[in-house]
Amino acid sequence: MDRRLLTVLGISLLFALVVSSVFYMMTARIRGASARPKKVEKTTVVVASAALPVGKQIQPEDVRVITVAKEQVPSGAFQKVEEVVGRPVINPILPDEPVVAKRVGERGSGFGLAPVIPPGMRAVAVRVNEVVGVAGFVIPGMRVDVLATVRPPGDAGPRTTTILQNIVVAAAGQQIQPDGSGRAVNVPVVTLLVTPEQAEILTLAGSEGRIQLVLRNAADQGLAQTPGRELSELYGKPAAAPKAAARRAPVQTAALAAPKTQAAEADDRILVIRGSQASLEKIGAREAAP
Repeated sequence: MDRRLLTVLGISLLFALVVSSVFYMMTARIRGASARPKKVEKTTVVVASAALPVGKQIQPEDVRVITVAKEQVPSGAFQKVEEVVGRPVINPILPDEPVVAKRVGERGSGFGLAPVIPPGMRAVAVRVNEVVGVAGFVIPGMRVDVLATVRPPGDAGPRTTTILQNIVVAAAGQQIQPDGSGRAVNVPVVTLLVTPEQAEILTLAGSEGRIQLVLRNAADQGLAQTPGRELSELYGKPAAAPKAAARRAPVQTAALAAPKTQAAEADDRILVIRGSQASLEKIGAREAAP
């Protein structure tokens, strides 16, 4: 019995030793694999050396190249400085931000406001004052409605009508991006982004009358249907002229005709005195008497 027990215990210990050894080897292999650094694939990315405003044409000193993990490269990024030099900035780029294709225009598209204009659109400048410019709060990126006050042909007074709605302000003066502090700036000219058809309407209204900008919420995309307003609606329409004078005219003519008839009849009579008697006799009757 003692020999059998010792045999069983020996085999059990041997089996436990083998299992422990295998477990230890597997654990060591896993630890070695996790401790080994992974091979990261890297690439180059062009970033801005300083803040690049809208309209600026990128120069070699405005950008630099850094090395980053390939999985961290944003879509549309450039890898060489030569690929971005000469391109205009159409959206502000912050320092150390990657330069991507959506933030820059094509070479040859110009600089300043020109590359910001989408294909098929036009930029029209409108002369404004403090009132028309909504006290300086019309800044790039905002949306406005355009009202025109003109005197239509054949109408007695001027008429105000909303001619354009939900128009984007492309520039305020020479400023084509909002002020970082958000302060109001009074400028003599506001540039609006319109279609060619809207450009014709705006130009005609500005030459024939006076225009007014109305500021609106950028989230409000609805188009209001307004009939326009005339000056007579503010002060009331004048009353119709009375026609009594025209009605009295024939009466006055008839009244004046009567005295003329009596005078004509009086010219045909003569006063005749016979002794103590006097009478009016017609001239024709006197000549007819024997």
